Amino acid sequence: MPQTTISCPHETLQLEPSAYAGAVGFNRLNPDRRLAATTRSGRNPLIVKGQYAETLINRAQDIADNLSGTFPGPLVLPNDDLAWDPKSPPQSFRSWLNEKARNKPTKRRKTLYVAAAPEITPDVKFMRDWITPNVNDRVNASSSNKLTPPPSADFIKYLSSFYHGLTVKPFPHRLRFIPWIESVNKNESGSGTESVGLAIRDDSIHIRVRPSPDKVFNGQLNLEDLLDSAIHMLPDDAYAIVLLVDHDIYEDEDDDFCCGRAYGGSRVAVVSSARYHPALDDHADIDYAHMWPTSHCKSYIDSLCAAEGLPAAVGVRGQSVSPVGPLHAAVEAVRTLERSSTPGDERGLWFSRLARTVAHELGHCLGMGHCVYYACMMQSTAGMTEDVRQPPYLCPVCLSKISYMVACELEARDEAGKEEYIKERYRSIAGFCDLWKGVGMFAGYGAWIRARLEQL
Repeated sequence: MPQTTISCPHETLQLEPSAYAGAVGFNRLNPDRRLAATTRSGRNPLIVKGQYAETLINRAQDIADNLSGTFPGPLVLPNDDLAWDPKSPPQSFRSWLNEKARNKPTKRRKTLYVAAAPEITPDVKFMRDWITPNVNDRVNASSSNKLTPPPSADFIKYLSSFYHGLTVKPFPHRLRFIPWIESVNKNESGSGTESVGLAIRDDSIHIRVRPSPDKVFNGQLNLEDLLDSAIHMLPDDAYAIVLLVDHDIYEDEDDDFCCGRAYGGSRVAVVSSARYHPALDDHADIDYAHMWPTSHCKSYIDSLCAAEGLPAAVGVRGQSVSPVGPLHAAVEAVRTLERSSTPGDERGLWFSRLARTVAHELGHCLGMGHCVYYACMMQSTAGMTEDVRQPPYLCPVCLSKISYMVACELEARDEAGKEEYIKERYRSIAGFCDLWKGVGMFAGYGAWIRARLEQL
């Protein structure tokens, strides 16, 4: 069974990177640079001519302290992406704004399209067996057979709130998997099939397939071919399109699997639901008690560092659970939920994980790079255990990008209008979260937003 430390009281929340971060060479950018990263000039907005440097440093630290209970630092735990790449470069608002390859929205091109997972036609019916994960546990096996992937309509509703101000629509044509004429079928089961076709209107795109190396699924689809298909189907009025896929996917022959990818400059993304299936939580070693927001539990973080031979971080700033604040509010909201494994609860859990990833990949289409400033929805991830520890919200740096893009570039608002847009967006997401308040991530996110709105 997945790890379940349900009795953990989460007495203290960790707001700064773990002790492991220092061991692998991750040095978080200081408060001065974090503040500067949110501005168009790239300079700390607190800078005043004639001000003492020490005064500036203290003021920046005070702001950082006040923000830490809302926007804590990236955790950087063993096997996290930033642990493998601790020198990953930051992308400030100024860098994003001046990026030549960034696609700006226009009145004509402001729509995000969501393409539903392709239909499996009778001629490739063997592909239906590729969707169900191979699990040994009888309970999880039963769960995997009962659940169906979240429908595209749920993602459209979520993205309409998350990317408030952009139009989100379903892709108007039904996609279908069909035989690829040149594929080699060695037997009737389809186990020898090397390719299938993805039918888009009257066209068919070649999709390479292969058996899953880790045998978690019976077959996988090639990610690059799916991304090329998304480019082919991109509507003229689209800002970007995300193609949802129910099958497991791989990027290259050295890859075991991949969950999603975006070609940001081409404005296309692909996300697979396969590895997010709750029946695979045992396989992925998911700790239900420490998914976001309780991933910031200091005792949990210290235990992971201790397993690597590191002592509990001394002097790392933490926050008692008692003070009010968005992260505290999120933890309290999740604490009151009871974990169950009914099909409805499992379906909500599956959707919540995918919603964050779909929003992340579309963020790349909006020109946003991976975030290293804070714990943030735009952080990179190295696996499922890290994925479920990351937050659904955008940090101040990444929020400055999407708010400027929609409020200023698309809607021609001024600075005050941009600040009002941020509140409108928060309220829209909170309304969506209320519809899914029985799901941990959405319950926590809704509580986080309401507490954040009280601060603004």
